[in-house]
Amino acid sequence: MKKIGIYPGTFDPITYGHIDVIKKALNIVNELVVAVSNDHSREYLFSADERVQIINNCLFKDLKFKKNKIKILSFNSLTTTLCKKLKTTIIFRGLRAVSDFEYEFQLAGMNRKLDKEIETVFLMSDIANQVISSQLVKEIAKYKGNLKNFLTKSAIHSLKQKYD
Repeated sequence: MKKIGIYPGTFDPITYGHIDVIKKALNIVNELVVAVSNDHSREYLFSADERVQIINNCLFKDLKFKKNKIKILSFNSLTTTLCKKLKTTIIFRGLRAVSDFEYEFQLAGMNRKLDKEIETVFLMSDIANQVISSQLVKEIAKYKGNLKNFLTKSAIHSLKQKYD
C-alpha cells in the first residue's frame, strides 16, 4: 500500500532544516507532498509560485532528489482539507527547539479535532541545522552575509536577487 505524507509550511525560503525534515519523511512514506502555504493574511518575501520554483530547484537541481517521490504544490486551505484532497492522513512537522513545540503541539491537536484520522509526525532536523530559520536567513541575506551553511545554491541565488 502506498503511503503518502504531506509536509506543509511557508518555506520562505526553504532551508537545510526543511530539507532534513524532507529526507527523514521520505524514509517513512513512499511519496511526500511539500505543500507551500499561500495564506493571504501573511506577508512573504517570495510569492507562492516563487517558493514552489525555489523548492523545485533546490530539491531536483541542487540536491538531485527523485522526482517520483516528491510533489511540490501551493495551497490556500486548511491543511486537513488538503489532506482529504490528497488522500493522506500523515502530516509531517519539523521541530527545531523547545520553543517550536508549544505551537506545533497546539496545531497538531487542532488538526486532530478537525479530522480524527490525521496523525502529525514531528521530525527534528539534524543538530547542525536546528538553529536555521527562514526569518534569520532573510536577515543574513539582507545584510549580505554568507548563506552557504543555510541554503542550497538555488535558494541563495533567489534571495540575492531579492536583496540586490
